[in-house]
Amino acid sequence: MDLTEGHLLGGRVRYAQPRSGFRSGIEPVLLAAAIPARPGERVLEAGTGAGAALLCLTARVAGISGLGVERDPDLVAVATRNAAENAWPGLTFLAADITEALDIGQFDHAFANPPYHPAQGTPSPDAARDAARRARPDLFARWARAMGRRLPSHGTLTWIVTVVALPDCIAALTDAGCPPSALLPLWPRAGQNAKLALLRGVKGGRGGFRVLPGIVLHAESGAFTGDAEAILRHGGALAI
Repeated sequence: MDLTEGHLLGGRVRYAQPRSGFRSGIEPVLLAAAIPARPGERVLEAGTGAGAALLCLTARVAGISGLGVERDPDLVAVATRNAAENAWPGLTFLAADITEALDIGQFDHAFANPPYHPAQGTPSPDAARDAARRARPDLFARWARAMGRRLPSHGTLTWIVTVVALPDCIAALTDAGCPPSALLPLWPRAGQNAKLALLRGVKGGRGGFRVLPGIVLHAESGAFTGDAEAILRHGGALAI
């Protein structure tokens, strides 16, 4: 596989990914910033790709162990290489579908950037990119059930999704026994409608639901705002 070599978090994380096909944006970095993991805890990522979110989370929270589940074995090989390049043996990756009956144990936190583009939309000419982005029928419900059953009581389930998919995602987490507790919008610029949001569910949660202020990602100049830079470049946490 032809790879490009790069970095995440302002150079703190070495990160290779395929030159063509689906390539990571800022979504996995923002997702990693929102996971409330603590040293010694175990985390699960579904659809991990080349491992960007798990790598960024490990850079912020030392001492966690993480498993990334990814259908594409070529991406699993890249993610495994990335973990080794960063000298993080606590990260492992498995070539499988998260909805399969997997013997992977329990986790304190689970998270994903699930495929969320409508199934009826125009397909990408790149098959790998299309598969990584398109939500097949019942995908949200199936992923929520598969991830939720890996969590203990009060374990967290966090997704980053397009706001168009929020009704389906909220229903999926609720039906999986991980009712949403908070929503954090990601505003492209001040005064613009959010396109993406972070959605947090809690296994067996009963604490109500909050819509948080969110963060603005870009200034009028197009540069990242200070709040966004604190996460994307400096590895800061994003409280939900």
